[in-house]
Amino acid sequence: MSQQRPLTILCLASYEKGQEFMRECKRQGCRVVLVTSESIANANWPRESIDDFFLMPDVQNKWNRNDVIYGVSFLARHQVFDRIVALDDFDVETAAALREHLRIPGMGDTTARYFRDKLAMRVKAKDGGIRVPEFVHVLNHEKLKEFMSRVPPPWVVKPRFEASAVGIKKISSPDELWPILDKLGDRQSFHVMEQFIAGDVFHVDSLITDKEVVFSIASKYGHPPMTVAHGGGVFTSQTMVRGSEDEQRLLQANRDVMRGLGMVRGVSHTEFIKGRDDGEFYFLETASRVGGANIVELVEAATGFNLWAEWAKIEITQGTDDYQVPDHHEYNAGLLISLAKQEHPDLKAYNDPEIWWRLSKQYHVGLIVRSDDPNRVSHLLDEYSRRVQQDFLAVAPLPERPVC
Repeated sequence: MSQQRPLTILCLASYEKGQEFMRECKRQGCRVVLVTSESIANANWPRESIDDFFLMPDVQNKWNRNDVIYGVSFLARHQVFDRIVALDDFDVETAAALREHLRIPGMGDTTARYFRDKLAMRVKAKDGGIRVPEFVHVLNHEKLKEFMSRVPPPWVVKPRFEASAVGIKKISSPDELWPILDKLGDRQSFHVMEQFIAGDVFHVDSLITDKEVVFSIASKYGHPPMTVAHGGGVFTSQTMVRGSEDEQRLLQANRDVMRGLGMVRGVSHTEFIKGRDDGEFYFLETASRVGGANIVELVEAATGFNLWAEWAKIEITQGTDDYQVPDHHEYNAGLLISLAKQEHPDLKAYNDPEIWWRLSKQYHVGLIVRSDDPNRVSHLLDEYSRRVQQDFLAVAPLPERPVC
């Protein structure tokens, strides 16, 4: 009897991330193929876990989708790809197009659109009865005028296909909108405008298999990511107290979103805002990937397992009942990240025993603390945020695409 060949996992990564995903695939006995950008060929890839390594020409890590389809189709002449996985948000649609083209199981074009296109996900969520801020497609100018006459300012204009806070503009009057649209020109229709809701922003990070959310954890940003991205400051996030009313409401809202948008299996990072005026949670956006800005490490500090690794297991066991969420802790954890003026910031004075992780990255400061006591985590985040602003904080212009 012939020996069954190992699964071959094709990983797309136009940005440096997903190392633990590839390591776990290799630990599980899979063959790992990485397609990445020429500009990051020498990044810190886990080469011991990669069987084949292919480079795509790129401009600022962005690929021509047809080139990827041609290239991967050529590779497929001599090998069989069993799974195609997008490790970065910008690769989700390319991965979906490849699956459709090669007829490989997984998220296809239509569902991928709900996890990349801010307009599509809002329309789908609203049609499913999920609460979202009032919004309008930046397309028909009469409809824009009607929206602005009906929905009180301020409003935000968002690119439909960017990630993080890149490209978002806050406006307070129609007079501010039209010059922005003139500058956008033919790119206007690639944007959505929505009601700005003041409030706290939260994220829920989940594992999904067979259309069921089998694990999720809710956390609260210290300041909304858009505020930090545009105004500078220290980025923080803290896991919510387990069993609290808001945590339970968020977890249910997240289940509603995953069901409504048709997530079958994988990992997701979903953001909500709690309106300051009405106390209601509104769905902001979601992505079929792990959260950026070291949120994976935040979840690992709180639970003891790594979302990249668990995502790999879900992909490998796709369509079977073999995946089980590992036993895990329920620590309270908090994350802090900031740009730093120093190339190698000295954090020796930050030495509380609750520090679980430190970021090693030039011109950055990053810490994660964890404790059984949520108040202790809150205190340390507040104290460290104050000290980091005094000791290290640097502010840089918002880049054209996320850098974490």
